Amino acid sequence: MKRTFAEMGFPGRLIAVEGLDGSGKSTQVHLLQKWLEQQGCKVFFSEWNSSALVKSATSRGKKENLLTATTFSLIHATDFADRYERQLLPLLRAGYLVLCDRYAFTAFARDVVRGVPRDWVRGVYDFAALPDITFFFKAHLEVSLMRILDNRPVLKFHEAGMDLKLSPDPYESFRLFQGRIFEQYLAMSTEFQFTMIDANQRIEEQQGVVRSIVSARVNLKQYITPKTT
Repeated sequence: MKRTFAEMGFPGRLIAVEGLDGSGKSTQVHLLQKWLEQQGCKVFFSEWNSSALVKSATSRGKKENLLTATTFSLIHATDFADRYERQLLPLLRAGYLVLCDRYAFTAFARDVVRGVPRDWVRGVYDFAALPDITFFFKAHLEVSLMRILDNRPVLKFHEAGMDLKLSPDPYESFRLFQGRIFEQYLAMSTEFQFTMIDANQRIEEQQGVVRSIVSARVNLKQYITPKTT
């Protein structure tokens, strides 16, 4: 991962969002998608762990707790590679704005925290280009936890990092697991030039900042579909 899609000469642009579970990044990328569509832009949305090719295997592995850290990493990499080849590259060549809810950086953070060697994980994703913009939504751990619990009363097993046996209490495990992931993200932020967003602000304020940055760094007029008469 050395060059962006723009630097590689693709007509399309890829915008990725990263952040802790509960940081609000998914809400923000969906709002951005709706706004871009309202401008008449050609937009495609892709999210982490959504490839039909491996989704059922991932779900079963998680449910039955069958996955080692390396297997977990490889399954997610397979999911990413499938979407990258079948969806992202063709649409970027066709001049679309592609929005990704999580990119390879999620693996760089989560897999390393689960004990997979850093250089190995990065080598697995070496085929992928860098996003043209990567937003990192920086939220306090307590804010993230509160947002998750507002939507569901129980934390998911892997979401809370219970597979790492950090704590028998899922809420404490979540804090420890997400805290370690946060440290990995911060270590990557300068290296990969993340655009930091204060995710503790109101949703509307965050979205205003996101739209302003996208408008300044992407010539949106190039992505508007001409109206037919």
